[in-house]
Amino acid sequence: MAIGVKALPISYVAHFLGIVSAILVLIWTISFRGGLAWEATNKNLIFNLHPVLMLIGLIIIGGEAIISYKSLPLKKPEKKLVHLILHAIALILGILGIYMAFKFHNESNIANLYSLHSWLGIGVIVLYGIQWIYGFLVFFYPGGTTAIRSESLPWHVLFGTFVYILAVATATLGYLEKLTFLQSSGLAKYGSEAFLVNFTAIITILFGTFVILTTLSQTPPEDEYSYSAI
Repeated sequence: MAIGVKALPISYVAHFLGIVSAILVLIWTISFRGGLAWEATNKNLIFNLHPVLMLIGLIIIGGEAIISYKSLPLKKPEKKLVHLILHAIALILGILGIYMAFKFHNESNIANLYSLHSWLGIGVIVLYGIQWIYGFLVFFYPGGTTAIRSESLPWHVLFGTFVYILAVATATLGYLEKLTFLQSSGLAKYGSEAFLVNFTAIITILFGTFVILTTLSQTPPEDEYSYSAI
């Protein structure tokens, strides 16, 4: 399925939204939440790395990995390599982001994995890892047979799209959860920080939407069993 629009102009909108969302989450965590730290007596600074790593890594870089195969003016092997590397970076940053959430909870004596957001987050990172490993083995190295690739490709694309949509939904749920905690602790419901968090969530959703639109847009014809963006 493809919409009647070229991938490149849609990808430009996605790039812009990705930059905006990254700037907003940094403003939130640094200007409003006090900064970022791997080690700190103020454990909230440790937690602040969680939304930054998850958004910039799994959502933005992961999204750029998806649209790279549709929009980059490169030959197929080069696009495949860029696609693979960007997904690997996204996965690594996502794992680090989840680690920072566990680190914050453990050092603050807070229970782990009690919320829907945390359950979905673990599910997303596991599915993302499975998707990357399978894609590497079948489409990159050592590579499957033509029959295996042709049968795997539609499912690989469908599964990858599902995982990415789930990742965006989980991130949105994370914004909601954190803002609810802050407001229950006294944060003004109509204050500037509350508006910033909500606006960041909206931009994140829009970014994910344009990533998916890019995957549905038109690209130059390719051979039937080539590697495709997830």
